[in-house]
Amino acid sequence: QVQLVESGGGLVQAGGSQRLSCTASGSISSIAAMRWYRQAPGKQRELVAGITRDGSTNYADSVKGRFTISRDNAKNTVYLQMNSLKPEDTAVYSCYADILNSLYVWRDYWGQGTQVTVSS
Repeated sequence: QVQLVESGGGLVQAGGSQRLSCTASGSISSIAAMRWYRQAPGKQRELVAGITRDGSTNYADSVKGRFTISRDNAKNTVYLQMNSLKPEDTAVYSCYADILNSLYVWRDYWGQGTQVTVSS
């Protein structure tokens, strides 16, 4: 009964910006880590950025200085602000959350993914 729903993907020109959002809903007691992953065609899924409940962040080297992850705990939402986008950022972006559900069990939850395409 827990869902993660992403929004904000689409087509953008190189050098442009885009903001992704991911909201968790359902029977949620608490959310710990929230992360964004991406997978490009023919490549393995990679961690883009992560954020703890208290706001500590980490980033892949390839996006440092360009992407910013943030969260709103009151809204159970994580954001990914992407600036100075490059064609190599093209991928399906998926959010992940470590959630304590209503049964008081910690589980991993994933969104369905949103396509980001950066044209050159």
